[in-house]
Amino acid sequence: MTDSTPRPGGAEVLSALAEVIEQRRQADPEQSYVAKLHARGLDEMLKKLGEESAETLIAAKNDDTDALVSEMADLWFHALVVLAARGRHPDDVLDELGRRFGLSGVAEKAARETSGRRSDHS
Repeated sequence: MTDSTPRPGGAEVLSALAEVIEQRRQADPEQSYVAKLHARGLDEMLKKLGEESAETLIAAKNDDTDALVSEMADLWFHALVVLAARGRHPDDVLDELGRRFGLSGVAEKAARETSGRRSDHS
């Protein structure tokens, strides 16, 4: 049986998921995975984010594109949980990506390093 509820697309999915995560943070940890992660604390959330990152890397290395998409969804979900724990919204990340759009990666990285914001991504 398929769910006939309309689903958001694109960036709307991130915002909708962020709303669900925010609602579930306060739920009963016995009833909600998000609430259970929050009850266990930031270290547990970061551990899960690391695990999902490793699983994403393995799927990519194994050239399993279906697994890659599935693991990337898990990674993004856990990243959103961490963002929520730190009081941020996916729109903050999208705004930052928008700010960087059109800049060369080399120039953008140099600008971050001179402003004191450092990241190791390329």
